Amino acid sequence: MRARPRPPVQGRGIFSGTGLIFVCLAATLAALVFPIWSYADRSDPTGSVNVLSVQTVSTAYGPLSAQDRDFIVKVRLAGLWELPAGEMAEQKGTTAAVRTAGQHLVDGHTSLDAHVRTVATQLGVPIPNGPNVQQQQWLATLSAAQGQDFDREFANIVRLAHGRVFSLVAQVRAATQNTLVRDLADDANTTVLDHIKVLEATGYVDFGTLAQQLATTPSPVAAPPVVAPADATPVAPGPAPTPSPSPTYTLPPATASPEPTSDNP
Repeated sequence: MRARPRPPVQGRGIFSGTGLIFVCLAATLAALVFPIWSYADRSDPTGSVNVLSVQTVSTAYGPLSAQDRDFIVKVRLAGLWELPAGEMAEQKGTTAAVRTAGQHLVDGHTSLDAHVRTVATQLGVPIPNGPNVQQQQWLATLSAAQGQDFDREFANIVRLAHGRVFSLVAQVRAATQNTLVRDLADDANTTVLDHIKVLEATGYVDFGTLAQQLATTPSPVAAPPVVAPADATPVAPGPAPTPSPSPTYTLPPATASPEPTSDNP
């Protein structure tokens, strides 16, 4: 008599119910471990992992970023040309409003420049001692203009510069982790806003042209080099310098004096 075939035994072999569970668990574990293993020894080709450590340095006043250093340089540059521009407005302005705006520029940047020089010294940030190429061109334009042409050029050129730096002040104030830079941004915000108001009060600002110019993205300014301020110590701010009686006001020299950049303020 022919033997009847035996039915398969349930629950045996790798494809049984328990075996499938183990296979699935092993596959899941491998999927989780493989990415970690495969990237463990790989370097970041973009360098993005180290961007923060390269561009930000530690100070006694909190982290100092590339944007913070760029802001310090721009505040210094602003005073190097706007203070002489203010003096020209005091002397050449044909209306009381233009002369008042010039006085506000002189007073505001005399005080703000003393502040930024102190901060730059405390944080070890090199700052320039002369206006950049664009600012020199603006000063040359104002020097050549006379009468109402001067009033118009003064109001629009300086208002454009303040409009550009105003947005930078807001960015720095919102993002900085450095207490000295935060205080400087507060001071700059108050000064810039005051200047914007007195410039607009002259009645010469062409807001249509201004909007078009502000919509055009200015060329980027390279961040200043990283200067490790490991030995920076608190320095008491000195008194604001007294304006020179000469026609052209010269700001006190900075501790470090790199060549001015050719970018916008």
